[in-house]
Amino acid sequence: MELRQVRCFVAVAEELHFGRAAERLLLGQPAVSQHIRRLERELRVELFDRSPRHVRLTAAGELFLPGARRMLAAEEEARASVAELAEGRTGVLRLGTVSGLGPRLDRILDAYERHAPGVRVELVSLPVKERLAQLAGDRLDAAFVRAAVPDDSPELRLIPLWEEELLIALPARHPLAAGDQPALPDLAGLPLRLTDRRTNPALVDLVVNACHEAGFEPVTASAGGTLHDTLAAVGAGAPTWTVVYAANAAMTSAPRVVFRRLRDRTLTLRTSLAVRRSRSVPRVLLAACREQPPPCRPGVPGAETE
Repeated sequence: MELRQVRCFVAVAEELHFGRAAERLLLGQPAVSQHIRRLERELRVELFDRSPRHVRLTAAGELFLPGARRMLAAEEEARASVAELAEGRTGVLRLGTVSGLGPRLDRILDAYERHAPGVRVELVSLPVKERLAQLAGDRLDAAFVRAAVPDDSPELRLIPLWEEELLIALPARHPLAAGDQPALPDLAGLPLRLTDRRTNPALVDLVVNACHEAGFEPVTASAGGTLHDTLAAVGAGAPTWTVVYAANAAMTSAPRVVFRRLRDRTLTLRTSLAVRRSRSVPRVLLAACREQPPPCRPGVPGAETE
């Protein structure tokens, strides 16, 4: 039994999809399937119930999963224990962050501390271009980013982590804030408060392109310098709208604003971990990032810049 086979098994067990597991592991799907088949031959059981429509764990797979996770955790702990010595590190992980992670970031930090208790995490919050420049210049060890790394950063690569949902923020007094969920075309007559594209191109492109697909050109209004400034502007004066990450909505109090899902579409942005191609994959950090948090509830109080 090889650790790479166990790693493939755990990824497929958590994703319940061979393609997503392969993307997560930075492998081809045939290689993942081959590792799983070899592991099943080694164990003399079938670990997955495969059909054209779904992938599910068998009873044997359910029994094997906890032990497989413990094997990988032990590997990560062993790697972490020598990482500082091997890399000449000072016991500090310099991690670039994005806004809107909400409680997820706390869970990641807690999980990382469990796996690497001797390493202090130093969080660095910067606009995306500066964040990636510091990562490329070896002033950061890793960084969260949304959507793609710019073409001018070939020395970096992205490891997909999760999809983040965006909610619509409306004035609490507006008719669309109550009743049935609004559709995106319902917002065509309201100005959109959105950060400048230079600050967060992925977010701006996602929202503007969705508006185009819905058949209208959004009329833009200036966004505030911070999340709370933007929400205050949405909640006061002439009606406007904006978007907010669901995780941030769950932890933001804004009584004059209501957050809603759209009826006709779901807006999501992929969050990935950016690392330098010349360095080994930070497996301890990845393991911490991939511990599944509980889902956010819609309709609770939070517009983002990055």
